[in-house]
Amino acid sequence: MDLAKQHAGTVTAVLNAVNAYAEWVPVTDLAKYGLIHGCGSLLSYSDFRLHACEFFKVICQRKRPVDVAVAEYDAAMCNIFQVLMNISQQFLTRSGMQPSSIDESEYEFASCVCETMVALGSSNMQCILADGARTFQFLQQMLEYYQHYKITLHFQSLLFWLVVLREPSKSKSIARVSGDNSAAGNSASTGDLSTEKKKGVSVFVTDEIYSTILDVSFKRMLKNNGSATSGLLEIWSEELEGKSDFCNYRTKLLDLIKVIASQRSVIAAAIVVQRINVVFGDANQATKSPQDLDAMEGAQLGLEAVVNAIFDGSVDCGKTDLDTKSQLHKIFEGLLQQLLSLKWTEPNLAVIHGHYLDALGPFLKHHPDAVASVVNKLFELLTSLPITFQDPSNNSRLARLQICSSFIRISRAADKALLPHMKNIADTMAYLQGEGRLLRGEHNHLCEAFLVMSSSAGIQQQQEVLAWLLEPLNKMWTQVEWQTAYLSDPSGLTNMFADSQFMWSIYHTVTFFEKALKRSGTKKSSATPQAPTTTVPGYLHPMSSHLAWIVPPLLRLLRCIHVLWSEPFAQSQTAEIKAAKSMTVAEQASLLGETGKLTKGQVAPADGLLDVQRDGESKENNIKNWLRGIRDSGYNVLGLAATLGEAFFRCIEGSSVTLAIMENVQVMEFRHLRQLIHLVIIPFVKYCPADLWLWLVNLLQPLFVHCQQALNYSWSSLLHEGRAKVPDSIGNLSGSELKVEVMEEKLLRDLTREVCSVLWALSSPGLNNGLPSLEQLGPSNRMDSVLKNLESFASSSLTGFLMLHIGTALPALRISVEVFTWTDSDAVTKVIPFCGALIHLAVASNQAELRQFVAKDLFSSIIHGLSVESNSVISAELVGLCREIYVYLSDRDPAPRQVLLSLPHIKQEDLLAFNDSLSKTASPKEQKQHMRSLLLLATGNKLRALAAQKTTNVITNVTTRNRSSTAHHGSSAEEDGHIGLATLSSI
Repeated sequence: MDLAKQHAGTVTAVLNAVNAYAEWVPVTDLAKYGLIHGCGSLLSYSDFRLHACEFFKVICQRKRPVDVAVAEYDAAMCNIFQVLMNISQQFLTRSGMQPSSIDESEYEFASCVCETMVALGSSNMQCILADGARTFQFLQQMLEYYQHYKITLHFQSLLFWLVVLREPSKSKSIARVSGDNSAAGNSASTGDLSTEKKKGVSVFVTDEIYSTILDVSFKRMLKNNGSATSGLLEIWSEELEGKSDFCNYRTKLLDLIKVIASQRSVIAAAIVVQRINVVFGDANQATKSPQDLDAMEGAQLGLEAVVNAIFDGSVDCGKTDLDTKSQLHKIFEGLLQQLLSLKWTEPNLAVIHGHYLDALGPFLKHHPDAVASVVNKLFELLTSLPITFQDPSNNSRLARLQICSSFIRISRAADKALLPHMKNIADTMAYLQGEGRLLRGEHNHLCEAFLVMSSSAGIQQQQEVLAWLLEPLNKMWTQVEWQTAYLSDPSGLTNMFADSQFMWSIYHTVTFFEKALKRSGTKKSSATPQAPTTTVPGYLHPMSSHLAWIVPPLLRLLRCIHVLWSEPFAQSQTAEIKAAKSMTVAEQASLLGETGKLTKGQVAPADGLLDVQRDGESKENNIKNWLRGIRDSGYNVLGLAATLGEAFFRCIEGSSVTLAIMENVQVMEFRHLRQLIHLVIIPFVKYCPADLWLWLVNLLQPLFVHCQQALNYSWSSLLHEGRAKVPDSIGNLSGSELKVEVMEEKLLRDLTREVCSVLWALSSPGLNNGLPSLEQLGPSNRMDSVLKNLESFASSSLTGFLMLHIGTALPALRISVEVFTWTDSDAVTKVIPFCGALIHLAVASNQAELRQFVAKDLFSSIIHGLSVESNSVISAELVGLCREIYVYLSDRDPAPRQVLLSLPHIKQEDLLAFNDSLSKTASPKEQKQHMRSLLLLATGNKLRALAAQKTTNVITNVTTRNRSSTAHHGSSAEEDGHIGLATLSSI
């Protein structure tokens, strides 16, 4: 070893070579020629131990081949196991006895050792299970890593325990758990254990191990935010580990808690209650420090995980023995009584108190006798907090809203257990409202809880509840006086801004319509969230009968809001209104990617927080929040109503809808236009009855015309001038000009993708079931004499119907070709199905203009799209479209051949050889490969999407596609704005 130190560079180089061999050389050969022994001996030397440990990590990730001598392979792995156990034990002993003597380099090495052991346990557990004492020793060491002060070591062990303790029935989740570990630097913990091996391991996992893991998990539920600590543990630090990764880490902790709770329910219940008692401390203390509040929130999440795992149905309560049921009831009943006895009135504590109560929702479902006391306690918490408009922080009012939200969560979790208490809740609500102690936003939340409760009682109960809840709103909403005063002309809405109380009353009315549409109706399967409820014969949605009086005033209100941006009215507005039309801080942060997700139970600031203008609140912000809130909820009401199908579309005047949402589409900002498309237009397309498609196409005409012009202009600015020109009023933004440019480009890309989503919806299979497959259209069926005219597809294909209306079709077709010149692969991905539908129509119909467009313009644009490198992830789909156009249209139109012959590096004989190759195979896969090869040849191998795919296909085959293309723009040929092949001549 002294000689090795003298030649450290040589030894390191040899280790690097050995590590490369470790990836493919048979493990038995590595053992036979002494490499395992040699690298093991280097683990004790600081100069070489990391490289040597990498060698073992690579080997431990490999699984035993089927064609290897089992005894020899297992012997080699057992040898590795022993080497790792010895070096690991040395570290754990020193770390436990003299932690101050261990420096960061040793911790780095220990992390590598732990990661290697995780890989060994995940991929080669059979070698460990052969010896019971060895297995127990291994689990004890992994437990010590889980308990370790250093979070890196703890995290590596966390991944191991998740794999080992999961039940066989949940094996599909293993890949998700073990695969999402890049943030922690782990790459060795992937893989799963067979059911047989898991059963073998479970024999050695004692109740003490379960208890220890739970205890550590609850303590590590915190992150270091400057105030939180957890004794001797190094807890998560955003500065060191990253902000976004903490949510992933805590999710894994909660997953592990759920797994243990489903297997050892009594142990989990007892330990979580112990943890709660610890973090509560002196329950009579009126206030708590930020550190204590963080600990209490962490324990609440743990409680929620445990209760859900035990009572949510994943564990068969019918098979649980009576003794276990009795113990669980005793534990949670004791906790509930403790929670009911608390007298917290400070807003932060009241919110936490409410969250603890709603965490017990699944328990209440199985023990309904306790529901009444929980309901009374929530009302007690609500009324203990004062209604104040003078508090700049709004802590009290926000806390009241979150307590109301607890009613919703309990209603959802406890299911039918709350039905007997609905009258008592309604009476209490009426009493508080009569006393002026319940604000409109709070009332809306409680009404939403009512809708959740009634959904478990059937449609008739829902209809009765809705009639009761909507009756007072009907009287106010349908009054002619307020509509005449505020919605008759453009200045009316500005007059409403002077009446803040009425303004927010309108907002809460609209938001309740939104909640009623979301919460009522039959419970939909999560697998088909977009399925229209009208598919059930004889079914009538409970909200159907109310749409006729809800929608007309809403359309008038939205039209007035849209007019605020129109000229010349926009110039005559006050400075406050002009400023209110700019972005909110939250919108700016969202565009910059600086917005964190709302934690459980939080509500958006506008969601009931403002009933009137607060003291100190500027009129500008008051109007700005109202405008954003009305637009959000108003658009959502229209989109949700559209999912009711016939009931909605038959009760509205098509002209009033078009006037309200399209009259001023030319002056809409991109953020508002994207929102309108996403929340309103796409649901309209999906659910509009076929006999009303003419109304839909007329609605889309001004949208497509404006979007095509606006997007073309903005993309041209971005690609040629380096900055997107958008109409949005960003407002005051502190920081560099770069932030503004980032926001502008984000606005452009978001709108582009949303517009392409409309084209995707138009071409969805369910709306185009009359289109025959290309395979059905053989050569004999593609003669013009036997092809159908385009009108024959109008009743069974929305895309075909669209093509009959030139005013709407032309801008849509322009978008479909121009998108390939824009550097956004997400947008291209969304437009591909529309292009496919156009190809089908061109092949199946005798419409010459459509055929010529597809054969020339679309074909050229798709090939241009392959010159954009960011499209590499969808290059196979694009080549497939090229193949369909050429194979099915080149015999009827010369354009496909002309397009290919116009490419800079193709020769006539190349095209002849290509045609010959196509004639020899009917396989679409082989034809696509021929097309791909020809395109590379014809462009001098410079189609970036195809060239990039050569080097990235190994990665994209095993990872989720990330089609974001924000990083793929610059000064290159892919940025040329010309449609067709102009740019290819220069590459």
